[in-house]
Amino acid sequence: MIVDSLLGGLEDAASTAARAEAAGFDGVFTGEVAGDPFLPLVAAAAATERIEIGTAVAIALARSPMTLAYTAHDLQRFSRGRFVLGLGSQIEAHVTRRFSMPWHAPVAQLREYVLALRAIWRSWSDGEPLAFEGEHYRHTLMPPMFVPPRHEHGPPPIHLAGVGDAMTRLAGEVADGFVCHAFSTDRWVRERTLPALVAGRAGASLDGFTVKATLFVVTDDAAALRVRSQLAFYASTPAYRPVLELHGWDDLGPELTRLSKAGRWSDMAACIDDEVLRAFAVVAPTEELPAAVAARVAGAIDRVSFLGLPDDPALLAELRAISG
Repeated sequence: MIVDSLLGGLEDAASTAARAEAAGFDGVFTGEVAGDPFLPLVAAAAATERIEIGTAVAIALARSPMTLAYTAHDLQRFSRGRFVLGLGSQIEAHVTRRFSMPWHAPVAQLREYVLALRAIWRSWSDGEPLAFEGEHYRHTLMPPMFVPPRHEHGPPPIHLAGVGDAMTRLAGEVADGFVCHAFSTDRWVRERTLPALVAGRAGASLDGFTVKATLFVVTDDAAALRVRSQLAFYASTPAYRPVLELHGWDDLGPELTRLSKAGRWSDMAACIDDEVLRAFAVVAPTEELPAAVAARVAGAIDRVSFLGLPDDPALLAELRAISG
């Protein structure tokens, strides 16, 4: 199994990436939360030789495909082929009100986005005229002086993130991998995510297609409280209610939404009982984690990041030895 580490802010990116490589991790990934997700990857690439670098995820619809095509091309060249481009759509409020970017039909928009990226990269690598015309994006101008230097590493793989069936099917159709939202249970992945990915691939197998997950790890009471709080925050978002409803927890989402709107954040963690916690997180003593993780990923997931993983090189080696 491929095991990745999380990369924090720009200031510590080089040292964090170097430590992750020395510890045996396979990759370091950034998320787009409160800073640019690409700048730390430059420092990470310069400080490492082996591990992959990537986003999990960057917000596609906050950017022009052309802007992102240049950034991804540069990172793939600079890292000598070690870059993975993970993309997500975000939700309408953030795209329109935080980023002030258009929101139309996000699944169709993101599909065109990926196709536009690939058309731009082909234009740069193969010299074919740039002639991408879609409903949402149009790229038809590429004078020679704006073509970046070619490299031998090919385009970066694209991983798409999603929760609902439509976005998941899209990933199966146009992407090289899928990034499961952290607010996913084992049952959700097996009953909803994997069938939707296969449907997107027109019934083809998932061989060669990456399914990446972020797994919460709970080894003690302090970790349990932190994870309950994080899960409560996610569960208060109406877009994620289908995950709860699959388990019959239809009332939990609306209650957490009500508490969040009332500003009662400190009361929300108590709503996440042990059953809910164990559905979303791997709960086990440290010595039992490899077996518990193996059961969680078997036949479903082949690449993971962990939230709350103990710092233990022997444990990491055991986790990497797991067959996904």
